[in-house]
Amino acid sequence: MQATQTTQQGQNGRHARTTQTITPFLWFNDNAEEAMNYYTSVFKDSKKGDVLRAGDKVMSVTFELNGQKFMGLNGGPQFTFSEAISFFVEVETQEEVDYYWNHLSEGGETSRCGWLKDKFGLSWQVIPTTLGELMGDDDAEKAGRVMQAMMGMEKIEIAGLQRAYEGK
Repeated sequence: MQATQTTQQGQNGRHARTTQTITPFLWFNDNAEEAMNYYTSVFKDSKKGDVLRAGDKVMSVTFELNGQKFMGLNGGPQFTFSEAISFFVEVETQEEVDYYWNHLSEGGETSRCGWLKDKFGLSWQVIPTTLGELMGDDDAEKAGRVMQAMMGMEKIEIAGLQRAYEGK
């Protein structure tokens, strides 16, 4: 997910600061800090932010994953995550697919076509760039074979997509 950023001008006409305009705000029951620690351990380019407490209870957290800022709230059990919202992790290699698939699905559940739910119930898609390249081919027959191969996969396997593309 790529954030939209704007630069605000100060009174002197110079750029005062860059602010992110959209930040996913995630509602957890009571484990926002655990989620922050988990996600920042999975994504190599990440950092933990603020942990706001009321006494000894964590109320909210902030963190960044690959430059995208997130907020987490311990809001109670009223709301839970659904597949209607997912985070799309675009990767280049099978090694990256395997890494994110294995880490994010640990303690969660896998589904079809590169989708999974992590142990907090948040949905993710781990998708190699190769999928879009092969499915976007002008040859509808090749693209169709790739689509059919993907539909039969849980974790996306680049070699399987390439075999389908080549008609093997």
